[in-house]
Amino acid sequence: MPLSIAQFNSLVDEHGPALYRTAYRMMGDQHEAEDIVQETYRSAWKSRERYEAGRADRAWLMSILRRRVVDRYRRKKLPLVHGDQAAEEASVPCYDPAANELSDEMQAALSTLAPELKESLLLVVVGELTHQEVANLMHIPLGTVLSRVSRARRKLREALLAAAREHA
Repeated sequence: MPLSIAQFNSLVDEHGPALYRTAYRMMGDQHEAEDIVQETYRSAWKSRERYEAGRADRAWLMSILRRRVVDRYRRKKLPLVHGDQAAEEASVPCYDPAANELSDEMQAALSTLAPELKESLLLVVVGELTHQEVANLMHIPLGTVLSRVSRARRKLREALLAAAREHA
């Protein structure tokens, strides 16, 4: 049964903040993240006939978001965000649900990770997907996701400690 307007609005309300946080950390830019989330919603609405109620709603939306991010990188050939290219402050008021959770230092540290480590970690930590959902989404074994997330956390810890030593 296709997704109704009420169901769609419920998905947006429930999963919107996690989608935005994930897009923001993947893109490194507030406006790009907002665009990606809107494209995700548009794609979800267009594919609503394939929606299966209660079957990993967030994973379904994250898979769409992930494809939109990849499409954006391919279309625009965007560079990966590096530590010296921290996300800009918005000139218009906009609530960033990730503001208190992930600092600019964390964004800089994330930018040092290999793309597959960063993506796995963001989907688990920021996107709040289970390791199994990430494995299914990325079409890789569960053990690979567990390993990537563990390595990403270790590398982030090392990068943050190194940055703290530099600023001390």
